[in-house]
Amino acid sequence: MTIVVAGYTGLVGSAIYTELRNRNADVIGLNSGNLDLLNRKKVFEFFADLKPELVIDAAAIVGGIGANNSRPVDFLTKNLQIQSNLMDACHSANVSRFVFLGSSCIYPRNANQPIVEESLLTGELEKTNSAYAIAKIAGIELVKSYRTQFGHKWISLMPTNVYGPGDNFSLDNGHVLPSLIHRFVQATTSNSQPVVLWGSGSPLREFLYSKDLAKAVLCASERYDGDLHLNIGSGEEVSIFDLANLIGVLTKFHGVIQWDKSKPDGTPRKILDSTRIRRLEWSPETDLETGLGETIEWFKRHYNEARR
Repeated sequence: MTIVVAGYTGLVGSAIYTELRNRNADVIGLNSGNLDLLNRKKVFEFFADLKPELVIDAAAIVGGIGANNSRPVDFLTKNLQIQSNLMDACHSANVSRFVFLGSSCIYPRNANQPIVEESLLTGELEKTNSAYAIAKIAGIELVKSYRTQFGHKWISLMPTNVYGPGDNFSLDNGHVLPSLIHRFVQATTSNSQPVVLWGSGSPLREFLYSKDLAKAVLCASERYDGDLHLNIGSGEEVSIFDLANLIGVLTKFHGVIQWDKSKPDGTPRKILDSTRIRRLEWSPETDLETGLGETIEWFKRHYNEARR
């Protein structure tokens, strides 16, 4: 069986691609270097020639609060184009299985916690990443529409905040966890302080190690076939304040941490109910401290290129 992983050099895609390679699968990776997913004609030609049996869509324009706030048009239009080009081309090529990966930001800002899949579209989105969220919601709807109209066995998966080796550690465009790692490693390396962080530190977040997500995606691709998207989370939550302090300990930072409360916190709390994916006999294997330690060491080894 030929499998395609779109976005295979990103955080999530690389973990899935590596897991498939470890299983000796016939896998092909796509990224902007070998196929422009915004070029509809090229995407159609690629899948018409290859005709894979399974496609995993881990390709997306992503970023943290700052990037989402400053470039909402990019996050909306480019993600809409990428996912629609992939799905339309896979339909044309009669791809039997397609896995669409979204994000937990699809849920309302004030959804009941833990968030169940049925919470989708029951309230107002978090404004700081609403453009990205709407693109992902559209992707879920497109998968459901292909299932309804053409009977495709395609599915959607919504992971919580993912982290791990190969993440985007940019201080300007990265998500909260890799950005924190970058700030603390930088401060420790240069012996500078204080470390100034956005917000109050009070929001609660759930984090999932990328290797655990990869196994969940492959588990669902083999065992799940339903209209409802599935949540994928670790089941554990931590405040940004406690997360920052843990990263400080793991990076051996001994300076002062300051919180800039003029900056946005984002959603106050977000933890997923992952009951359905666990019924497929998947569960996370990596605790937060272990995953952070491995991610920090990877960043240190790749500091010169990863910090950009």
